[in-house]
Amino acid sequence: MHDHTTTPGAQAAEHRLRARGLRATRPRAVVLGVLDGAAAAGEHLAVAQVVDRARAVLATVSTQAVYDCLDALTRAGLARRIEPAGHPARFEARVGDNHHHLVCRECGRTVDVDCTVGPSPCLSPSDTAGFAVEEAEVVFWGRCPQCRDAQAAPGTRRPAAQQRERPREEAR
Repeated sequence: MHDHTTTPGAQAAEHRLRARGLRATRPRAVVLGVLDGAAAAGEHLAVAQVVDRARAVLATVSTQAVYDCLDALTRAGLARRIEPAGHPARFEARVGDNHHHLVCRECGRTVDVDCTVGPSPCLSPSDTAGFAVEEAEVVFWGRCPQCRDAQAAPGTRRPAAQQRERPREEAR
């Protein structure tokens, strides 16, 4: 992977991969770069989005290779997988802190929110059953400002891409 076209960002990704005991392959560095870029934009990417962005950099990367990279990055603590109910798994590069997520029930938009109170874990169960609790995962559900505005304006429809990601309503 060391050639004259290696960018400082790619070199930093290689270093981070090696620091976590992973081989610094081109696909892993590209996928990590995609997640880093998404994190800078506050995005949480589904696998299909990671594949599309990775292919813009490395056209030959397969979907299976991206899945393998995401798995390796998650296991190494360089990526985090979140799975809001009724939505595809999403990945982010914001790791090492105890943040939570806000998820829009309408369009699926996912936003980071810092821990509600105190040090990690910010929520404590009433009974740990002998577990050493290390993290609390909280998903706050609601409607984002765009979906609330669309609901308030008669005849307004959400974009088709957002309609496809709408979570299934829970059976009551």
